[in-house]
Parts: sequence; structure tokens; C-alpha cells
Amino acid sequence: MAHPRTLSTRVLLICAAIGVATGLLAAVAGYVSPLVFATLPILYGLVLASHVIPGVIAQALLRLPWVALLTHLFAALIASAFAPQWIGRYLGTALLIGGLQEGVAALTRYRSWQPWRFFISAVIVGVALAVVMGFVLNAAALPLWATITLYAVLLLAPVLWTWIGLRIGVALRNAGVARTVRR
Repeated sequence: MAHPRTLSTRVLLICAAIGVATGLLAAVAGYVSPLVFATLPILYGLVLASHVIPGVIAQALLRLPWVALLTHLFAALIASAFAPQWIGRYLGTALLIGGLQEGVAALTRYRSWQPWRFFISAVIVGVALAVVMGFVLNAAALPLWATITLYAVLLLAPVLWTWIGLRIGVALRNAGVARTVRR
């Protein structure tokens, strides 16, 4: 069970701020998605994987239980305000990716915050996206080069976005954003 101070007002406000910023990114991704899906579906993973960033930033910055899932939900609500037609997708993605990120952090009992732990989450998210999107995009009907590219992008894009999110989270931490948050 999480310590009572884990989700203090300060933590909630930090998660909300990250959620607003990354929710705007998710809204842009939502509007770009149909264009990429229709014209370059093998690169769709680059857009879809951007949804890992709220949880990565929150966990890298705060290093607390539940912050990934909470921040994903804030981001989904913000994105839904700008693209209400995708509220179900935003909330589903928030639960899936935020849940996977929390699950990996829970396996380490919320004690390991090294980059490798974040990249394990990214690979797990990439595998989940590859399985789902392989069916959605009918990967079996694509030429071999396109199938390989599709799966490579779906597996590697979450790693790229995780790296970006880690850089942002560490920079915020180094700037002192979470210095008064109790663990």
C-alpha cells in the first residue's frame, strides 16, 4: 500500500501539470493519426508510441507509486477536451500504457528508477502495440519490407519516446521541480 503522503496535493498538481502538457501532445497526435494511418501506416507507431511520455516523465520526476497512471489519466482528459471524438481511445491508451508502466515499477517495488527499468516498460509497451496494431493494420497482407518496418517502428518508437520522456523528467528533477515532494 502506498504511503498516505504519496498522493499529496503537491504530487497531484505536478501530475496534473505534466498531464496538461502531454495531453496537448496527445491531442496533436490524435489529429495527426488519421493522416499517418492513411498515408504511411508503417510509421503509425511513431505517433501512437508518443502516449508513453506522460508516465515516463511523472515516474522519472516523482519516483512514486501511481503517478504514471494518474498522469496518463490527466493527459487523456486534456486530450479529450481538444479531440472529444477520441475520448475512448485516449482513456483506453492511458489505462493500458499507464497500467503497464505502473506494473513494471511495482515489480521493482517502486525502488528502481534506473533508465533500464523505463526501457523495459517501453519494450513491453512496444510488444503490446505490435500485437494489436499488427492485426489492425493487417501486417500479414503487407510486403515483407513493410511488415519488418512496421514491427520495428512499433517496437522501437516507445523506446525513443521513453528516452525523450526520461530526458525531460530528469531535467525537471535537476531543476528542483520535485525537491519538496516526500517519498
